[in-house]
Parts: sequence; C-alpha cells; structure tokens
Amino acid sequence: MAEITFDDFLAVDIRAGRIVRAEPFPEARKPAIKLWIDFGPEIGERKSSAQITVLYTPETLVGTMVMGVVNFPPRQIGPFMSEVLVLGYEDAEGAIVLARPDKEVPVGARMC
Repeated sequence: MAEITFDDFLAVDIRAGRIVRAEPFPEARKPAIKLWIDFGPEIGERKSSAQITVLYTPETLVGTMVMGVVNFPPRQIGPFMSEVLVLGYEDAEGAIVLARPDKEVPVGARMC
C-alpha cells in the first residue's frame, strides 16, 4: 500500500450527488450503466459510466445518492465521455456496491 500525504487526500474532490438519469450502456466492453449525476449548483450535472450491472438496474438508480470524484479529467469510454468517477466497493463475489451516504446530505456536499 502506497502512503499519501493529507494534502494528497485533500486534492481529491469527493462529492455527494444524486443520480437524475440512468441508461444501459450496451456499447461498453464490460457491462455498464450510463449515469447522469447532479452535484449541485457549484459543479452541475456530470456523466459517468459505472460497471454496476450485477446489483443495479437503470430503473432502480434514479434518485439514488452516490459519492464521486469530480476533479479527475474526463475519460472516453467507447462513444461516451465519463466526467466523474463514481465510488464503490467490491463485495465478496466481486460485484460493485455503490459508496453512498447513509443519511441525506445536500447535493454537492464535499467529503471531509
């Protein structure tokens, strides 16, 4: 495990956002879902591609709060430009479980 400084951690801008739209992403090499996430007035709506199809469907994701890194550069994923990295954890079977607040927080709240 590589050590980082506290300043390195502070450089990563992790925010709470609400999924406002979700669609299947059949063009992706690995099964994925396209997400449009509202990060509030300061950051706005950002897009992401997430490999979360084992545990989630697009229909169940709209309205869900998630955590995302909003200051990575955009990344082209096939025909889709991903603008934010949605955070999650692998469960015991390797499926991705979304990282999200367990209580309601304001959209755009920064992780501290």
